[in-house]
Amino acid sequence: MTEEKKKILIIGIGGGLAQILSRLILNEHPTWEILGIDSRSISRVPKINGLNATSMKYSRGNFENLFRAHEFDAVYHLGRLSHSSGDQEQLSKRIELSVMGTNRILELCHRSGVKKVVILSTFHIYGAMADNSIFLTEDAPLRASMKHPELRDVVEMDQICTNWMWRHQNEISTVVLRPCNIIGPQIQNSMTKFLLSPLALRPIDYNPYFQFIHEFDMATILYRSLDKVPTGVFNIAGNDFLSLRESLDLIGTKGIPFPIFLADGLNGILKKIKMDVPEYLLDYLKFSCLIDNKEIKTHLGENFLRFSIKEALELIKLR
Repeated sequence: MTEEKKKILIIGIGGGLAQILSRLILNEHPTWEILGIDSRSISRVPKINGLNATSMKYSRGNFENLFRAHEFDAVYHLGRLSHSSGDQEQLSKRIELSVMGTNRILELCHRSGVKKVVILSTFHIYGAMADNSIFLTEDAPLRASMKHPELRDVVEMDQICTNWMWRHQNEISTVVLRPCNIIGPQIQNSMTKFLLSPLALRPIDYNPYFQFIHEFDMATILYRSLDKVPTGVFNIAGNDFLSLRESLDLIGTKGIPFPIFLADGLNGILKKIKMDVPEYLLDYLKFSCLIDNKEIKTHLGENFLRFSIKEALELIKLR
């Protein structure tokens, strides 16, 4: 029996996670077509049969032309920009993509008859707070931007997507994923860089807990969301968690031991040699932000991850 051919749009193809996802989809469905777009350079995107990668500015006109020229069955919105930079120009770009761009994408998906939309958010929208519950569920308040305005675009993007999702739930299936820290040899995000840095900040008076998920597991969840996960918002994390010190010890990162009140000053020094971490991540060196995974397990099963948290940490050294 011939498999129905589908066309998938992946926004953010320049990222390692999107490229792993593309391979997973095309390995299982070699007749499918994937169009990957990114506002960044695509020079490092590997040649994959069935994947057509292109660089384009995220503008209303370009998105409208894209949806006019193609009939997409599903759309992955993985195009969040890094929060490693706090400068005004980068903030403006993030707001353009995360807030204004997301509105355009969702509007075009609805107008074009797309059947499935999968959106990558982040657990950072909850914020690392002293009064956080032990495990935050999907209905916990999104408080990250209260202290860190640079996260406003991420919080707003999530809120836009969830509101739109429920408003159109009878017309289009939409999944919003809020993963914990994604790490791996192909992921160039702030947490992976932090864990591997010989100058990683290591508080001596705080030892918060962390959750990590391997890049391959996260890509697999994105893939399985096409037909296994229904409309809804889902935290993504395993059952286990480790303290910051345990995590750094497991990797072999000695870091810089320091009392937490020196964090801002040390980070300022590291910034001069471009080894600093985003300011909002300093809160995670004090307070735990652990997320509950019961909802996703109802659809993907109890053992939905291939790699344990310790394996995920050990594997980031393979780069």
